[in-house]
Amino acid sequence: MSADQIELASPPFDSVSSVRFSPSNPNHLLASSWDTTVRFYDVATNEQRSKYDHRAAVLACCFSDGNHAYSGGLDTSVRELDLQTERVNHLGQHSDAISSMNFAREQNTLITGSWDRTVRFWDPRAANSQQASHELPERVYNMDLVNHILVVAMASRLFHIYDIRKMDSPAQTRESSLKFMTRALACMADGQGYATGSVEGRIAVEYFDPSPQAQEKKYAFKCHRQAIDDVDHVWPVNALAFHPVYNTFASAGSDGTVSIWDHKSKKRLRQYPKYNAPVPSIAFNCDGTKLAVGVSYTWEEGEEGAKTAERPAVYIKNVGDEVKPKGWTASS
Repeated sequence: MSADQIELASPPFDSVSSVRFSPSNPNHLLASSWDTTVRFYDVATNEQRSKYDHRAAVLACCFSDGNHAYSGGLDTSVRELDLQTERVNHLGQHSDAISSMNFAREQNTLITGSWDRTVRFWDPRAANSQQASHELPERVYNMDLVNHILVVAMASRLFHIYDIRKMDSPAQTRESSLKFMTRALACMADGQGYATGSVEGRIAVEYFDPSPQAQEKKYAFKCHRQAIDDVDHVWPVNALAFHPVYNTFASAGSDGTVSIWDHKSKKRLRQYPKYNAPVPSIAFNCDGTKLAVGVSYTWEEGEEGAKTAERPAVYIKNVGDEVKPKGWTASS
């Protein structure tokens, strides 16, 4: 194990679905898993603080503040987790699996996306927690939120971009720039746009501003590929995460690699040493000093691959200047 990385004790027993850091404490991490749990870690002391059991695989989790978190997955229930008392509160239900969730802090609203083709808004303090349900044309695969802008990635390569203060219709409807199914989505830290990744080893960088000048900046590139004996092997891009300070981004793939990219200069800044299994989820912490890396089998090889798969692990990587764009200054 290299000096700049630790492996968390008490990892999940089955594949990692999501890792998410606290918005306020740089050492507090949630990991949701197909083993039907959400685990809450203190990465500074490398201890599992608590574990929350569910009735089926957990696909999504997020924090609201330092002491409360939310989870959802195949059992369709939206849960609030009190990280101090370890109490679990059921807020309500979708009619199919919950695939993603984000917390809008200014509105004190939890936003959940589901395979039931809805995005739902929840106020955890209200007697009737579900505040609204918005119909969508397709199953929700991924969502991300920056400021008031919610990006929803759906099946059939559809994207809706919403202003969460005005959910009656999407501000923009787009088709993916990538030809294959959307697997990853992350909004830029500066609120200018988002990046998306597909199952076919490509990333697209997109901008919210619909003007032709802004749209000219969008581009896509190949990644998470390798030529083995002159054959091009292509892996899914499973996860993307923007750095909260430098607005560079990390990508993670089923090839077991994590790379750092500067989308402005269109360059890769670093590829970290390869992990011994696919990387389904990554997250930067709130001050950008650490990157959580969930490593586990992602079923590309089916049942056969599962028999020889490595056990799941969660690594915490200390990041350095490799995440800074070249010539970065605070005003960039």
